[in-house]
Amino acid sequence: MANYLVIVESPAKAKTINKYLGKNYTVIASMGHMRDLPKSQLGIDMENGYEPRYITIRGKGDLMAKLKKAAKTADKIYLATDPDREGEAISWHLASILELDSKKACRITFNEVTKSAVVASLKAARPIDENLVNAQQARRVLDRIVGYKLSPILWKKVKKGLSAGRVQSVATKLVVDREREIAAFEPKEYWTLTASLLAKGEKKAINARFYGVNGKKKELSSESETVAIKEKVKDSIFTVKSVAYTDKSQQPSPPFTTSTLQQEASRKLGFTSKRTMAAAQQLYEGVTVPGKGTLGLITYMRTDSLRINPDAQNMARSVIASKYGAGFMPKTARNFKTGKNAQDAHEAIRPTVVDIEPETIKGAVSADLYKIYKLIWERFIASQMSNAVYNTMNAEFESGGTLFKASAKTLSFAGYRAVYVDGSEENEEKEIKKLPVLEKGMELSLSELLEEQHFTEPPARYTEAALIKTMEENGIGRPSTYAPTISTILDRGYVARERRMLKPTELGGVVTDIMAENFTDIVDVEFTANMEQQLDNIEEGNEKWQNVIDRFYKPFEKDLKKAEEAISKVELKDEVSDEICEKCGRNMVIKLGRFGKFLACPGFPQCRNAKPILRDTGVKCPKCGGRIVERRSQRGKKYFSCEKAPACDFILWDEPMKTPCPICGGVMTKKYQKRTSMTVCSNPECESNKKEKGKK
Repeated sequence: MANYLVIVESPAKAKTINKYLGKNYTVIASMGHMRDLPKSQLGIDMENGYEPRYITIRGKGDLMAKLKKAAKTADKIYLATDPDREGEAISWHLASILELDSKKACRITFNEVTKSAVVASLKAARPIDENLVNAQQARRVLDRIVGYKLSPILWKKVKKGLSAGRVQSVATKLVVDREREIAAFEPKEYWTLTASLLAKGEKKAINARFYGVNGKKKELSSESETVAIKEKVKDSIFTVKSVAYTDKSQQPSPPFTTSTLQQEASRKLGFTSKRTMAAAQQLYEGVTVPGKGTLGLITYMRTDSLRINPDAQNMARSVIASKYGAGFMPKTARNFKTGKNAQDAHEAIRPTVVDIEPETIKGAVSADLYKIYKLIWERFIASQMSNAVYNTMNAEFESGGTLFKASAKTLSFAGYRAVYVDGSEENEEKEIKKLPVLEKGMELSLSELLEEQHFTEPPARYTEAALIKTMEENGIGRPSTYAPTISTILDRGYVARERRMLKPTELGGVVTDIMAENFTDIVDVEFTANMEQQLDNIEEGNEKWQNVIDRFYKPFEKDLKKAEEAISKVELKDEVSDEICEKCGRNMVIKLGRFGKFLACPGFPQCRNAKPILRDTGVKCPKCGGRIVERRSQRGKKYFSCEKAPACDFILWDEPMKTPCPICGGVMTKKYQKRTSMTVCSNPECESNKKEKGKK
């Protein structure tokens, strides 16, 4: 009997596939890459075609020996790593290590880890795709050159420990630029005037907003303008100038791509992109489903395509017909157009077995896996359902030469909304309500006039979801790089997360300015997007990877030489504080670190005293009467504790408020959940908390 060896990346994937194949198959996990560029040196021969020098990753020696031993006794070896550039490169390295002929049929790929897909892939084994490998190799070499050539300059000329990267430098600049746009924003005053109107015999008012005068639109920019309009209409009758009732339909959103999954998981669940992808990875590789064994529950989760397998569409239609009825299913299967920059290598993210509903796995998997699967399943089913239908009304009202407008929308047929509502649509009306009955020429009386002052607001800081969307729209990175890029800029301390918003640190601002002044291309959105296109050209076989590197490196090398001189004048001076070092008596200085400013003794290395800068919240500690101050954990998370810590162990993870609890006198805190905030007493024994628990 023949003996087959199948190599995948992860143990979870190996466990799942092993259950699908017979006893003559051995499935082993490579635990990701076996070889990589050395950490201690550049590892690229800059004089000979940018040839990379790969070495075995430290700690992989025993695993490599195990793979070689298994390969010697195997009649056939299949490399079943992930179906993307990175997976192709891992297979290429494995082929080299195991001395396989990469031009022979040794590579298998599948978009979903199900028995049918795995068995079918064995029959469709192919050679390793050199173009895919070269595209990955080009990205790796580019990123290594940027990181290893730039970082030493920053260490030597600015500050030890600084680093720069290709895609993450652009992402950091986006966050920095947004913060500066917010700081430079000047709010402008404007007013709104709303009339509550009553039709004869009706008790419920219609709210109409001021639009203009004599048929022309007019903005109200001051109180005096608003009062003038108010005086004009306060004693007048409002007449219906025009009214239109129409039915409008709204089609569902397409199934998820990598970026839209990360965006929606952020909006609906508050998940970081890293957390979302970790859960999706497990769902793809395989979990144990009650009554069905181990299988991959979703298709490959790194994709920018909206293409759907027709068999999956038919399965979805069957579920819709049986669960919701034929009226919730369009006459033909719904397809979506993939974006122009998409690679379209894989399907959209969808359930592999559509009739496995989320509730059937609840309790059998972790909460994160259940939530992400539920999101994917509902979005996919909804994408194949009928449009939602709304009854809409748009009316114009005339009074004293002024024009007011009102609109209303009610849901008449739920359609896809019976299953799934996008995070951006969650505040829309969901219940069917009666629209007011109006006719042209009808007169309405004024019950109330409400004027309100407003100010324009600056653009919001990026959330992870918003940053990913911007990166995707501008062609920065690819589905596989969004989450790692955001993790990198957070880990390097260039960006910090505050209540789900991304805020640049001072360190991030300093490095961005240096990069913008000396390495314009590295932080240029268009240049970075063009580089992604060139990597795609390599993958398609239309470009040699060495040529792409060469075109980048020659001007970059000139910039490096210029920067050696220009950056020499840049000096970051430590700000001297009034805080005295309790160990040596010197005035401590304010330094920039990964998580912002901190106090350090200038006597380093003789005196190594350092401590955080504490912000006084103005709230007293309920245990000892000391000040409650703001601190940062080792991972950069904000928390609040007594200034006398560790002697006093009082601690809060939510921001304390100066107004005490009206029931027990304890410290009230502001708790943030999704888009809202609520005040909660920090005392677990307080009656207010007991009442809340009782409600649940």
